[in-house]
Amino acid sequence: MTTFRNITLAALAALATALPAKAQDSELNYDTSIQPPRAEQREHSYTYHGITVSDPWAWLRDDSYPTIDDEDVLDYVRAENAYFEAQMAGQQELVDELFTEMRGRIKEADASVPQRDGDYEYWSEFEEGAQYRKYYRRPVGSDERQLILDGPALAEGLEYFRIGDMSVSEDGRYLAYSLDTTGGEFYTGYIKDLETGELLEDRIADVNTALVWAAGDTVLVYGRANENWRVDRIFAHTLGQPADSDVEIFHEETLGYTASPGISSNREWLIIATGDNETSEVMFTSIDDPPGELTIVRPRQVGVEYSVDFHEDRLFVLSNDEHVNFRLATAPIADPANWSTLIPGSDAFYLTGFDLFQDFYVTEGRLNGLDQVQVRYYDDPTRVETIAFPEATYAAGVTNNPEWDVDRIRLGYESPITPDTVYDYHVASRELETLKVQEIPSGFDPSLYTVERLEVRARDGAMVPVSIVYRKDREMGGPLHLYAYGAYGYAVPPGFSTTRFSMVDRGMAYAIAHIRGGDDLGRNWYLQGKMEERTNTFNDFVDVARGLVDMGYTSEGQISASGGSAGGELMGAVVNQDPALFGAVVAHVPFVDVLNTMLDDSLPLTPGEWPEWGNPIESKAAFTHLLSYSPYDQVTRQDYPPMLVTAGLNDPRVTYWEPAKWVAKLREYKTDDNVLLLKTNMGAGHGGRSGRWEGLYETAEEVAFILWQLGVED
Repeated sequence: MTTFRNITLAALAALATALPAKAQDSELNYDTSIQPPRAEQREHSYTYHGITVSDPWAWLRDDSYPTIDDEDVLDYVRAENAYFEAQMAGQQELVDELFTEMRGRIKEADASVPQRDGDYEYWSEFEEGAQYRKYYRRPVGSDERQLILDGPALAEGLEYFRIGDMSVSEDGRYLAYSLDTTGGEFYTGYIKDLETGELLEDRIADVNTALVWAAGDTVLVYGRANENWRVDRIFAHTLGQPADSDVEIFHEETLGYTASPGISSNREWLIIATGDNETSEVMFTSIDDPPGELTIVRPRQVGVEYSVDFHEDRLFVLSNDEHVNFRLATAPIADPANWSTLIPGSDAFYLTGFDLFQDFYVTEGRLNGLDQVQVRYYDDPTRVETIAFPEATYAAGVTNNPEWDVDRIRLGYESPITPDTVYDYHVASRELETLKVQEIPSGFDPSLYTVERLEVRARDGAMVPVSIVYRKDREMGGPLHLYAYGAYGYAVPPGFSTTRFSMVDRGMAYAIAHIRGGDDLGRNWYLQGKMEERTNTFNDFVDVARGLVDMGYTSEGQISASGGSAGGELMGAVVNQDPALFGAVVAHVPFVDVLNTMLDDSLPLTPGEWPEWGNPIESKAAFTHLLSYSPYDQVTRQDYPPMLVTAGLNDPRVTYWEPAKWVAKLREYKTDDNVLLLKTNMGAGHGGRSGRWEGLYETAEEVAFILWQLGVED
């Protein structure tokens, strides 16, 4: 076997500058003259619960992580990047075509809809060609606008740039914001005087939560990430004082719990929430005295989640304590644990959230998997006004509503063929006012497309919803792209995507599988895809793909699939289970080394993830279950479809070595000649490149890979 260490830097350069088109194998769809890098196997194994597991690619995890300076590791990652570049070189014309096409659907000079907050209206703008936004405000009733944060200027010269949070003080004078310039999600907090335009000397390191103004705009409350990227402490920072004198308000001592600060909608209470993926605890104190004594709403109870807000002398509480689909309760502020049901839990209606305003409140949820927004009234619990939306499948919800005393609410709406639309809903007249519809400069005609919501029977009898869009002139049975996530109770919204049409307009159908693990059909839908029932998620995806073949929408081998993070784990599991189904698979930052990650409690997310996946350190049953489906551990000697895998060297959520180890093992085990590519962003994290056009270019690469491997022509 050729090991990576035999590949010279000169050979890497040759890979990067090779011209694949000259040696293209028409049957295999890639340049077979270029040999992929091979990561050598180094003997390594571990034993838990009497079970020994071999892991010969464990060395790809740099022992000095989060510092990554092992030259063997870096050389292998660079070699894979060079191989990616060499193989994709033959598709450069297609990538450029797709990028131009996708960019043409985006209005380059674009602005968000201004929203009032106090004495000002706030909005953001992209300038022509800009990668990042500028943020503005103007006094209400005035056209005199003020630039309060200049994203392009702050990002100049940086490989990565992301704003974490922005918060203007109540008096409008100060702007607090946080920046990440590595992709590692350790943010630095800054404070800007909006009257003078100057930055204060205050610098707050390792911020990783919202920034909350308190004590008459003299104190900033925030959460600080520890060395393991976990926010276990909440601090109060006094303006003008050094950060090392910040006062600790709260310390979470339970491993795996994460804390965060917030403010009530009426801006009278500081709220601190803590918890993990299945348990929460909330406490509060006056916003005027953030270091004051914290009152616990109700002590934590494993498996009980709740969130709170305040109206006059009452707490409003959303909780799953009595029903899996949550109820809305109230309690006196003086007796916060004494919850009285306002809206009971329902088997049919899944209550997902609520927003309080001075004279009314809004609840959000899903009925039969479709978003619902309802206006309700404090003085009449029976009065419920459901906002009607026009399409059979869509995504809708409450968006940016910072003010307390309002007569309208800001909503967002979209569907697979309706661009992002911003509404104001006028509560008294019950009318929707359209404020903005996403503009598609190159043109978009929704009448060309068909949108359907299907149901496919899974192998255990569950009916899995599928949202699908395709051109009306498409021939049935042709290529189809299938997307899903399937974890953490996240429901993939059937919304609008400008990039999607680069596949759809070339004759592909695009389908979203609303599989278990998400909460599309209620909380039980999520619970049926986690822990011991995790494999339902993988089976649902395969069964949806098979069902779409049986229904005539596509055929075996003509399906491309993609997913990221936990959805990347999904990709790894389904190609192990039924590789022949798929003609191309893209796995973004895939969580594929599941067992090893859940065994390592030093990693940032692991302890907090045990309620989601299981704790294999303490439980033999969890260990064997994770081992049974972990994509990396279950790679076997069989054919695999063409695959593109991505990673981020600075990713704290799915560490770079998970996709690297997986690809290394696939190269050793797979029995096919299909192309396998790994691209690692060397200066980015979980979300890939941060710039607007840089991210779009990576999407163009992904779509080009899919079209290339499926043989889809313009």
